[in-house]
Amino acid sequence: QVQLVESGGGLVQAGGSLRLSCAASGSIFSINAMGWFRQAPGKQRELVATVTSSGTTDYADSVKGRFTISRDDAKSTVYLQMNSLKPEDTAVYYCTMKLKRSRFGGQLDYWGQGTQVTVSS
Repeated sequence: QVQLVESGGGLVQAGGSLRLSCAASGSIFSINAMGWFRQAPGKQRELVATVTSSGTTDYADSVKGRFTISRDDAKSTVYLQMNSLKPEDTAVYYCTMKLKRSRFGGQLDYWGQGTQVTVSS
């Protein structure tokens, strides 16, 4: 069993910062890509940022220059540093990891339970 647990969400004023963390636990052989998605009320889930196993990052245009994704493979953890937050960043943020549970097993996508981020104006 693999579990992804997120933390770090909360309420912050516009212009403030938050740091989200997502730690994977359980039977894990290797982790490939890691990422963050978000879903605002009444909207579809959207990609926020991704980081590959080699450290290549990619961001949604709406968060470029404000958010930074990073990973710590020793801790099986992905982070999302969010600066200069705006009210439109308000959403439930979900982490995801593409990982293998055994050497010869296939890669599967795992998701966290979501953490609420609310930015007040």
